[in-house]
Amino acid sequence: MENSNTYLQSSKRLFLYYKTLGEKAMEQLEEEQLFFAANEDTNSIAVIVQHLSGNMLSRWTDFLTSDGEKEWRNRDSEFELNLKTREELLKVWEKGWNCLFKALDDLTEAQLSQIVYIRNEGHTVLDAINRQLAHYPYHIGQMVFYAKMLKKTEWTSLSIPKNKSNDYNADKFSKEKSTKHFTDDELNKLK
Repeated sequence: MENSNTYLQSSKRLFLYYKTLGEKAMEQLEEEQLFFAANEDTNSIAVIVQHLSGNMLSRWTDFLTSDGEKEWRNRDSEFELNLKTREELLKVWEKGWNCLFKALDDLTEAQLSQIVYIRNEGHTVLDAINRQLAHYPYHIGQMVFYAKMLKKTEWTSLSIPKNKSNDYNADKFSKEKSTKHFTDDELNKLK
């Protein structure tokens, strides 16, 4: 496999992994917890979802041919709670992710060095993908942290549970060495 093709496959797997983490965090919450904000300067999980989706729709629509900050995007409104139900939240969530994955699926390795613009600043396609691979996990981490705080002791860990590192490592080292993407096993654990 070409390195560029490996990069595209790896980035898709990473996006899927973080999408799944966000979903698994939200699944553990009661509907009203998705809309809870600790104070007026804190975004609820629902607001974070609105922002992520708005960013994804702006960045990934016509990815190769138009600026990633679309004229129709109203970023400030993404931070005003417009969603009312879990169903609406999940619909907005999926709309953003579907746009992202469609754009990635349409890319070829030859396009990784092509220049795209975000707010009139040129990025290679590879750098534009990396920019979003840093941005989305940042917010999904916020969602997971918030969900964990809201659930308290009822939280089901999405990674290596506290005080279980030795068990996790023992399992990993009990197997033959292999070369695969780390998300293969992690996504299976999250099912």
